[in-house]
Amino acid sequence: MGKLTKKRKEALSKYDKDALHSLLEASEVVKKITNTKFDSSVDVDVKLGVDPRQANQMVRGTAKLPHGIGKDVRVLALVTPDKEQEAKDAGADYVGLDDFIAKIEGGWLDIDVIITMPAVMGKIGKLGRVLGPRNLMPNPKSGTVTMDIGKAVVEIKAGKIDFKVDKTGIIHTSIGKVSFDKEKIAENAKELIDTLNRLKPSAAKGIYFQSITMSSTMGPGIKVDPKALTV
Repeated sequence: MGKLTKKRKEALSKYDKDALHSLLEASEVVKKITNTKFDSSVDVDVKLGVDPRQANQMVRGTAKLPHGIGKDVRVLALVTPDKEQEAKDAGADYVGLDDFIAKIEGGWLDIDVIITMPAVMGKIGKLGRVLGPRNLMPNPKSGTVTMDIGKAVVEIKAGKIDFKVDKTGIIHTSIGKVSFDKEKIAENAKELIDTLNRLKPSAAKGIYFQSITMSSTMGPGIKVDPKALTV
């Protein structure tokens, strides 16, 4: 185990690391113990009672956070010429197709989300090895492969997040910034939890929400009581 830094020791002394908190209490603690010089992200880790190796227990989806994530999401729209203006009008940061595919092949990845249309997925498929590990590959289930390009861009810019359970059964995603009011952090977290609840696989048995932890960038985790998921 690594040596505790002075800041981490100070943070740990400000709360009971073994106590279970409501979402609002956890949000308050995260704000209290974070002392980074930058506006840290607030992350939520949810351990689900699923076996991701089974196709009928895979949990993946999107959540529209009511208060956004607190940063400007850089969107690339890989579309045919007839859809370019729609993407630009909706606020996409980069719009094009073959030229951006070539840039990505050359190592350019200054983007957060890629939105495209079914007709060009054949061209984008060859980028899977680059985009897949970075969770940038467009997917119909996340709403990033669609004919309604404008709507998809607007939703992503407004705070729509994409999540997918990892091989250990954990959902990890950012739901805001420490500078948010505690109520906004809690409400964003609640929207994520509610969405996960709606996506519960019928094949999942036993306790679905096994553990929930909230933390800020480089900060210790605050345990959330799965039985107290109201804001």
